[in-house]
Parts: sequence; C-alpha cells; structure tokens
Amino acid sequence: MVRLILSIFFTTSFYLTYATDTMTGILNGSFKTLQTKVNDNVLSPPVIILGSDDRITFEFDELAEDRRYLRYSLTHCDSNWKPSQLTDSEFLDGFNEGTVNDFDYSSGTITHYIHYRITLPDSDLSPKLSGNYLLKVYDELEPEQTLLQARFYVSENLANINGEVSSRTDVDYNDAHQQLTIEVDCARAPVDNIFTDLKLVVQQNGRYDNESVITTPMSVSGRVARYNHLRQLIFPAGNEYRRFEAISNLFTGLNVESVEYHAPFYHQILTTDQLRSLSPYYYDRTQSGRFVIRDYNSDNSDTQADYVVVHFTLEAPHFNGLDVYLDGDLTNRRLDSNSMMTYNADISAYEKTMLLKQGAYNYQYLTAGAKSPAGRTAEIEGDRYQTVNEYAVKVYTRRPGERFDRLIGYSIIPSSI
Repeated sequence: MVRLILSIFFTTSFYLTYATDTMTGILNGSFKTLQTKVNDNVLSPPVIILGSDDRITFEFDELAEDRRYLRYSLTHCDSNWKPSQLTDSEFLDGFNEGTVNDFDYSSGTITHYIHYRITLPDSDLSPKLSGNYLLKVYDELEPEQTLLQARFYVSENLANINGEVSSRTDVDYNDAHQQLTIEVDCARAPVDNIFTDLKLVVQQNGRYDNESVITTPMSVSGRVARYNHLRQLIFPAGNEYRRFEAISNLFTGLNVESVEYHAPFYHQILTTDQLRSLSPYYYDRTQSGRFVIRDYNSDNSDTQADYVVVHFTLEAPHFNGLDVYLDGDLTNRRLDSNSMMTYNADISAYEKTMLLKQGAYNYQYLTAGAKSPAGRTAEIEGDRYQTVNEYAVKVYTRRPGERFDRLIGYSIIPSSI
C-alpha cells in the first residue's frame, strides 16, 4: 500500500545500470536518507584508520511496511574509484558478504519505514588494506541489483599533511578564488620516490565533480613534498551553503515559509531563494553541505522523524545551455536527474520537490552543461573569497610490484579567510 501511495516519488523497479558507477547514491527509489557516520559523528568525513578502533556506520531507510532481507559487500577501488584487480581475500578478512541485521521500524510517523544500520569493521568483515572502498547493499534474492552504495576511505595515516588556504591566488587577489599550499611529510610513509610516487586528490566540500588530481609536487626537500603555485590547487571560492530546518510539522522552521498537509504527506514550502551572484558576501555558519536528521519532539529521530515533501524555488532567469542542480548530501552529491531542477517560465523560477526526512539541511545551487560538466557556483551562488570551505586532501602511493593504490594520508584543511 505504501509503495503505491509513494509512486509519484519513486518506482521500485528503478535502477541505475551503469556498470562503472561507483558514486555514493541510492539506486532504488524506495530507499532514502543515506548517511555515513564515523564513531557516531555524522559530521566526520567517511574515513577510518587502518588497524584502529574506528568504526564507520552506514544508515538508511526503506519506505515500506516490512523489513527486507538485505546483504552487503565491499569493493576495493583505486584512487580513481575504479574497482581494483584484487581478490576479496587480498583486501578483506572474512567472507565478502554481510547480513543487515541491525534495523528498527519507524514509530509514530505518517510514512512507514524501516531504518537500517551497517557498522564496519565487524566480526565477519574487516578491511586489511588501505584505499578507497565502496559498500554495496542488495536484496539477498537479487544480489546482482545494487540498491544503494556508499564510498568510504581506509587510511594508513602515515603521511603528515599540512596546508593553508589563501585568497591571494595566482589568478586573482581577494576576489573569486581560493588557493591551497600543501606539504606532505613522508618520513613514516612507505614511499620510494617522493617526486614520482605520490598522488594527491583534493576535494572541496565533499564534491566529486570539481576535485583536483596532482601527480607531481612543485618541489621535494628530503622526505617532504611541497605543492604550491599549482593551477590544480586554485578553486572557485563559492559561497556559504544555504540551509533550512524542517524539524516540525506544527510550526515553520528556519527558511520554511509554510507547512501544509496534502494527503498522504506534509509539505514544507521553503522561502523562495534568490540569486546571490551579485550580492555582497554574508557569513553564515554552515556544515559544508551536510544534513542532520532531527524531529524537535522526538527522543530518537532516526525512527521518529517523518518524511515530508520539501519544495525548493529559485527565482532566476532561464540559463540557456545550462542545467541547474541541487548540491549537497541531500542529493548524494550527484548531478543527475534526481538533483536537476525544472524551469517554470510562468513564475520565472527553477523548482524542485524532494521527499526528505525531517531535519536540518545544507544545500547550494550549481549550474552545469555539456561543455562544463563540473558544477559551477558563479552563476547563482557567486564566488566570494571570504567563503569558509573544507578541503579534503587524500595522498596515495603505489609501490613497485603492488597492485593497488594505498591511501597513506587523509586530512581536512579548512579555509579561514
């Protein structure tokens, strides 16, 4: 019954079929609200230290009346997120299949759902190599169909990473960009040739569409590689993320204009967003695109927060040749049909509705087109050098004779302009 009612939001037969798709994402529409927590901290990046007591937890819901018998497996990937050519026994202790036994039913909600949790490493499955990992979840009766998947990292934590972010860049001065300077100390790391055997991947605010890859440092001194004055380390500064709080159906939260009930859902209509590309910079403390599940009157929001239809409206002219996307963890950082907005010429605005779990959300608007597949902040959000961004720096190496990319360091460098 629930699946029929929710048919306007998903079909249970919808699967992404790209064989090479290793992006975090929900690939079956009956599943929602995929989150990753490290040591129970939802704001931590999805990285654990090899051989430590760190635990990474994946949580998600299925909109359904009864539990599904789910299983999961891990795929080891190279630094480009292509599956490694390793056998399961080479990168895992244990059999590469686990059963999802940790679940709870929703309580007191209009929308019925089952909340699932997977925590790794566990007694059955534990990574024994560093690198990039992809968790895949599937129904035990249809193991060939991935229902959802999530990226995470296992780091050896042997390379010390230091860096800073400056608005005085090689392309402009206190204007639209930020530039990183990075040092990687390999004194404890298993790197034979510092100049040729390191690979840096730099990511801004959890986005994959505009990350930079650097294979050669600017200079090396002893066991320290220095990366400065490199074009790949200059990023559009963007702007602070927008945010809203849909934490109650009894009153309007932050940036929520109204709450209405149209069976079978409550609808939360957000305040109409405006272009910020021509506005002065305004600081707002945000969480770089993350979200936190919360119902203001619940003891356990994981199972007591309800699902609501959230209406986004962006007042803007039509951008010819460009599509507009919602970016943030709420769309799993994917620029696809699920995050693309629709232009309504009658009101001169882009619109999007999403079925979301009650909580506090960060988001921003990106433009992208056939000639610029990476998302751009310039047209809608604007690029302001003062913006507080998080830059994740990942350091990989592959020693002679090895068949996988080792992740020897992971660090977050915040901008503090």
